[in-house]
Amino acid sequence: MNRSLFTAPAKINLTLEVLGKRPDGYHALRSLVVPIELCDEIEIEPAEDLAFVCDDPALAGEENLVPRAARAIGARGVSIALRKRIPTQAGLGGGSSDAATVLLAARAGAFGALPSRDELSVARSLGSDVPFFLVEGGALVEGTGERVTPVGAIPSWTALVVKPPVAISTAEAYRRLDERERPQRPRSESVGVRAVAALQRGDFAEIERLLANDFHDDALARHPEIARAAAAIEAAGAARALLAGSGSSLFALFERRGEAEASAERLALPSEYRRYVAEFRSGASWKGASA
Repeated sequence: MNRSLFTAPAKINLTLEVLGKRPDGYHALRSLVVPIELCDEIEIEPAEDLAFVCDDPALAGEENLVPRAARAIGARGVSIALRKRIPTQAGLGGGSSDAATVLLAARAGAFGALPSRDELSVARSLGSDVPFFLVEGGALVEGTGERVTPVGAIPSWTALVVKPPVAISTAEAYRRLDERERPQRPRSESVGVRAVAALQRGDFAEIERLLANDFHDDALARHPEIARAAAAIEAAGAARALLAGSGSSLFALFERRGEAEASAERLALPSEYRRYVAEFRSGASWKGASA
């Protein structure tokens, strides 16, 4: 077994529909999700026992999803180092991506021989976002996160991501959403399904029009830092700013990286509003729409 280095990408939800609370307490979702080139790094090397370190001391405990994933697959005799680049409590899926990357590393043989396992069951036990990251590309995610339909190669568009200095409790965000009566949205009328078709044909204008997140309005209404960031992003040249996941980050889309970088430079926000420019990450080459 040699030393191996893996990258764990963040994600953004281009659409996020919360369809309702199920009898088991989980929420049914429908979401078009894409990974972006803002990545944590996970390094794996031989060791006497299973060990875990992280460059963020607050995340270095054994309850981190990285050692939990390693234990779940029966990993032994390795040291795993996590270098955090994705902000936490941001709606960007960093912890879930880290866990999925451990499973992908196991698939690649980084842990040597392991007991047989049901990879999807392990992923689901670690978190609802973990199965998505096993696809290594864009996907329509449904159910409680377990139904993941890859959408194929995606365009090399760029996201400008801003993380305001505020955290949002995911449980509280769902609770507040449950308090409101919302219309039924059958799959045939889903904004996520329409967005999949627009993404696959590379229709940037249509994707911008379809951007949607059921958590967005409440987050802006309750957190002035998020509302301030959204206004600044749009004032800096973005057509729309949208909440990432359940927050607290926001993102805007650009067809070209240079446009996103220029917009990031124009942001009129204090330094504690962290900003990132990251292209969409796809496991296959985007060929563009056919003539």
